[in-house]
Amino acid sequence: MLFIISPAKKMVDASDSFAWRDMPRFLPQTRELLDALRALSYDEAKALWKCSDALAELNYERVMRMDVEAVELCSPAVFSYEGVQYQNVAPHVLAADQLEYVQSHLRILSGFYGVLRPFDAVVPYRLEIQAKLAVGGARTLYGFWGSRLFDALIDGLDQQKKAGVSGERVIVNLASVEYAKAVEPYAKTAAAQSDVRYVTCLFGSMRNGKFVQRSTEAKAARGTFVRWCAENAIDRVADFPRFDVGGYVFDRGLSSEDVLVFAH
Repeated sequence: MLFIISPAKKMVDASDSFAWRDMPRFLPQTRELLDALRALSYDEAKALWKCSDALAELNYERVMRMDVEAVELCSPAVFSYEGVQYQNVAPHVLAADQLEYVQSHLRILSGFYGVLRPFDAVVPYRLEIQAKLAVGGARTLYGFWGSRLFDALIDGLDQQKKAGVSGERVIVNLASVEYAKAVEPYAKTAAAQSDVRYVTCLFGSMRNGKFVQRSTEAKAARGTFVRWCAENAIDRVADFPRFDVGGYVFDRGLSSEDVLVFAH
């Protein structure tokens, strides 16, 4: 079982928290993307990032001096992203065995790094998966990454099996629509042809008889769900309906085999 989540736009240097373990799988592609970013003018980069002058200046400077292999500047991914989702994963308060669960079961999708394990080494960057950056003969990052992100997830499931990790061969989508789009087409095709399931979990509330997802609440719930799974060593989708943190309750009526809905 692998959970996929989105990164956060804001990042911090977390090198004092925990030591990173490995370099990211797709470091050659990251270097290629970095070269493409360095080829942009400041105005082109700002337009790509769609951010304020202050953020554009910060990130343009980062790009120009970035060294993605500077071991002393890297920190583990799950501690480096800052945002409500990662605050609710709360890796700083997880026990050692729970952190190992997260390392084994969680994958972070990234426009810059591709797929990250929680303890992979990263440096602060800004590059959303939906960015229209022409690189490697592709016009967008979706085209650039192609099926590689999904292939990495399948490899992760295979590695779990080899390591004797119990659980189903299932990809659990906790990512935003933009990031899920990078793997979903390939996952659904594979689910129809193999033993790999693709399950999406939705978190929201009932408003006037309708299920509504609010961005901040959904991000918090996704992080809380990952933490709950780590705390309880969850390895089957059948156990997901037990999730009841933060007032969420599994809604069987709104759910289907591949879409599980939790409402509060």
